[in-house]
Parts: sequence; C-alpha cells; structure tokens
Amino acid sequence: MGKFYSMDLRERIFGHIAAGHSCRAAARVFGVSASTAIRLAADHRDRGEIAPKRQGRAPGTAGKLAPHRAFLIEIVRAEPDITLKERAGALEQTHGVSVQLSSIYRALVRAGFSYEKRSGCTGAYAGGYQECPT
Repeated sequence: MGKFYSMDLRERIFGHIAAGHSCRAAARVFGVSASTAIRLAADHRDRGEIAPKRQGRAPGTAGKLAPHRAFLIEIVRAEPDITLKERAGALEQTHGVSVQLSSIYRALVRAGFSYEKRSGCTGAYAGGYQECPT
C-alpha cells in the first residue's frame, strides 16, 4: 500500500491552487502527478479538507469469514480438539461457505485463540485451540 503525501506538501499544493493557478500547474511546480493535484482540489471541494483518507479496511470487516466469526468461536469453545478440516466442513455444511484451512486459522487467531499443544498427549488429539490470555 502506498504512502500518502505529507500535510505540508498537501497544504502547499492546495495553496497554489487557491491562489488561482490550475491544478496541472500546481502539479508541475510541486512535482506530483496532475491527478494528485486534481484529487486534492476535489477533496477540499467535497469534504472541506485535504487530509488523507484512511487507508485499508475497517478492522473485523475483511474477508468472507467476518460474518461467521461467532459461529467459529462457538465451535472452538464447544470442541477445541477438532481439526481445521472438520471446522471447515461444519462451516460449509451449516452456512454454505467454502474457505481454505489457513483462512479459518487466521480468523481464529484474530478472534484471540491460539493452538496449544498439551503435554503428555500424542496423536490427532494432542492439542486444541485455547483463548489467549489478555
């Protein structure tokens, strides 16, 4: 993801435009693209400010698993020892959502769970997801 231009540069570009120069002329003077200067002028006209907009998505809204987070947490709390493959099967059977196992793993980590091995156990049920201490 790209970085935004500094507020100092944004203010100087907009000041040049506000002084009566064209957006393209301001772009040439300050060494930015014409579309950047045009976008700054449009932001000031539409929003009343030239500050950069927030980048990225809002937390918790990314991906197709976001609406099913509560379901995944419920499954983990009910049966922490089942595999990711079994969780994916339950999700597909209940909600019709097919996802990669790594996506389920990342969703559980974002929800505050981590996979912990249990000492003294071997085999398929040697560990399970547990809530991370806060």
